[in-house]
Amino acid sequence: MPIAHLADRALLTVSGPDARHFLHNVVTCNVNTLAAGGARYGALLMPQGKIISDFLIYAPASTPDTFLLDAPAATAPDLLKRLTMYRLRSKVEFAAADDLAVAAAWDGAQIEGIEAFPDPRLEALGTRLVLPRAQVEALDGDGEAYAAHRIALGIPQGGADFIYGDAFPHEADMDQLGGVDFKKGCYIGQEVVSRTQHRGIARTRAVEALFESAPEAGSEIRAGEKTVGRIGSSIRGQGIALVRLDRAAEAKAGGLPLVAGGVEVTLKRPDWATFNMDGV
Repeated sequence: MPIAHLADRALLTVSGPDARHFLHNVVTCNVNTLAAGGARYGALLMPQGKIISDFLIYAPASTPDTFLLDAPAATAPDLLKRLTMYRLRSKVEFAAADDLAVAAAWDGAQIEGIEAFPDPRLEALGTRLVLPRAQVEALDGDGEAYAAHRIALGIPQGGADFIYGDAFPHEADMDQLGGVDFKKGCYIGQEVVSRTQHRGIARTRAVEALFESAPEAGSEIRAGEKTVGRIGSSIRGQGIALVRLDRAAEAKAGGLPLVAGGVEVTLKRPDWATFNMDGV
């Protein structure tokens, strides 16, 4: 059964009468329109527009004034600290939900009696389940199987495929995966993200990478002497790469192969993406 404990994820609670309003004003997605039982993909940004942490936001039907943030465990402590810093006079509380854990279910798998949140990035990713930690850890599912599922769909993951504190939302394809609401108005870092969107100047993108054998994660993709990008997570001949599309197009026009760790790499736009990869 394709249900796996995601041990690299952590949960934070954001609760109180101002929780919805607070989140809506600081993160990239629209929280005001998030219905009970629903989920959104979003991020907290630096004022300069770079990603501090991305996450899924859940609105449990049983707790209307409480939201759950499903975030990378590596960024959760800093995320909690920064959210608290922005609280000011808002009636909102933050806490690490250490007694809970996250599982992913896909290909129609489910657990009876457990509220499932649809992954808002892509329907094929499946659903997320929030369970008591002991119950999640007892699941037989393999986290590597979910990683393979994610990579096969071309979905980038922070920390593996783009670097927190260094990547902008467009570079992580957040604009393509519903992670940014361009109509909601102001939030932290909004001006930079909006300018990138309206000028169409996102030259770096997370894309699929195909190869005969997987280069080591972090390997530079090079065209001759020029660095074009970097290999992220991979499995079975496919991976995710963060790539300068203009440099990749120049390499192709010049007849130069793309090589990472001695392995030739072919780049492909994910099926769900709409950004321009002409000439790559």
